[in-house]
Formats: sequence, C-alpha cells, structure tokens
Amino acid sequence: MRKLKIYLFLLLTIVTSQSYAEAPTKILVMGDSLSAGYGIDINDGWVSLLEEQLTQESNVQIINASVSGETSSGGKNRLPALLTQHQPDIVILELGGNDALRGQPLKLLEQNLQFMIDASKKANAKVLLAGMQIPPNYGARYSNQFKALFPALAEKNKTGLIPFLLEGIGGNTELMQRDGIHPTAEAQPIIVENVKKELVKIL
Repeated sequence: MRKLKIYLFLLLTIVTSQSYAEAPTKILVMGDSLSAGYGIDINDGWVSLLEEQLTQESNVQIINASVSGETSSGGKNRLPALLTQHQPDIVILELGGNDALRGQPLKLLEQNLQFMIDASKKANAKVLLAGMQIPPNYGARYSNQFKALFPALAEKNKTGLIPFLLEGIGGNTELMQRDGIHPTAEAQPIIVENVKKELVKIL
C-alpha cells in the first residue's frame, strides 16, 4: 500500500510538472488598425507572422485584441476585462496613433497609457510599449511631443520599448497603402523584426 501511495504521488508530481512546463507564454496585443491587419489578410499581419515565428522557437500564444480605429480611451476601457480573461504574461501596447490623428490632448493619451501600464503590472504582466510617430504637418510641437511621450513613459515605468513600430516603413510609399497610413502586406515582416527585437528582451 505504501509503495502504491509513493507511485501515485510521483505520477501526480510528473503530470503536474508537465502541465506547468507546457503552459504557454501568453502575449496580449492591445492595438489599433496597425495590429488588426487593416486592408490586408489578417494572416499576413505582423501579429500573426510574429506568432508563427515564435511558436517555432518556444511555447508562445498571442492573443490579438486589436481593433481598427481604437483609441487609448477605448483600450483603457477594454483592457481590465481582457487581463482577467486571458491572464497574459506580456502586454504589447500599440495605441496612440488614432488619438494623434484626431488631435486629442496628449495629456489624456499619457494618462490612458499609464492606466494600462499600471493595470498590466498589477496583473503580473510585463509591458512592451510601441512607440509611434506622426508627420510634422500635424504641427511640429505636437508631433515632437507625441514622439517623445512613448520613451518617456517607458523610462518612467521601466517597461520595454519599441522605439518606432514603423521604423523602415514610414515615409516609404512602396510599403504603405494608398491612404498613406497603413502598411502593406509586404511591410509586415519589417514590423515583426521591429517588435521581435525588443520582445525577446523580456520574454
């Protein structure tokens, strides 16, 4: 009987250890149309391509909660429920572009991003903040302050930072759709590299 108990205990320990070992690293992407695959097949979008690459290298699951047209206010409202539902290990925050395009106050964007960073950390998730830029025709002062907001938040909160999500793409008409805002399918692998370079540092 004692041997049977020991055997059952060892068996349970092995099964439990395997369960923990097999639990994937969950990455929640909170973004707008740049992450939702606007104008292209969602399977060609950078989030899908990144998951395809990472799953070949490690046990990773990506939950893409991005919505076209999303603002930081919308992300702030949706994030708490998503954190509870998915319990991610990492949250990628790719929001702010639509705030800027609508000329919303940068203070509001900063407050919303700070709320999402705090909520993610409280849920024991690491944060990777995606830096964004807008053309100077929105006003040099506004554009410069917008660009500076992301590294400042990352430094303040000690989070990961993608300096500029569209590095190597922005300004290149061959890699942008006709609207001049959204990258083409051909540009998505470049975004993957921009994200992956910083993501691996916190995985």
